[in-house]
Amino acid sequence: MARHHGIPPFWSADQLAAFLADPPAWYVQSRANRTGKRPVWVELRCAICGTSETLRPKKWWPEFSMVSCSWHGADELPPVPEGARRREVDGIGAFVGIVDEPTS
Repeated sequence: MARHHGIPPFWSADQLAAFLADPPAWYVQSRANRTGKRPVWVELRCAICGTSETLRPKKWWPEFSMVSCSWHGADELPPVPEGARRREVDGIGAFVGIVDEPTS
């Protein structure tokens, strides 16, 4: 974002203070969009083998019950809880996201 807006890679303390004292509209909007509801980085760990990967979460990710490596089969996962249905979400790094939802 900084390069896109022509900001140099390094600023003096005075330059930074001047920027923060009178920030451009795009910066104010960007800061307003950071609600803190989602972490910037998450560590995902396979429920079967324990392999982990650190990724930036995407807005479209649902709340996962667990994740598993993409090469594990569905038969290796723990059983679906009673009164729930399971769906898989592909494209979560090297993982598949598992969502167990109530069948209400």
